[in-house]
Amino acid sequence: MDLKTLFEQAVADSKQLAQRPDNETLLQLYALYKQATQGDNNSEPPSNPFDFVAKAKYDAWASMKGKQPEEAMQEYIDLVQRLKKG
Repeated sequence: MDLKTLFEQAVADSKQLAQRPDNETLLQLYALYKQATQGDNNSEPPSNPFDFVAKAKYDAWASMKGKQPEEAMQEYIDLVQRLKKG
């Protein structure tokens, strides 16, 4: 299977995990997904300083800056595989 197909399967698998990952892992999945599907984060940071979730998501995605989408896809696939194993 090609990388895009494997990535799409990993996205589907991530929604069927037996156990919900911790918040740090969820942020990593989010950031890798956004980098893989949209590339570098060029959006403005959240304007509400008390929206901690939005800030954490923004920062997680911004930390991926410069990572190639294919690399992010592979890292996402690898992370989901590790989570499936428990």
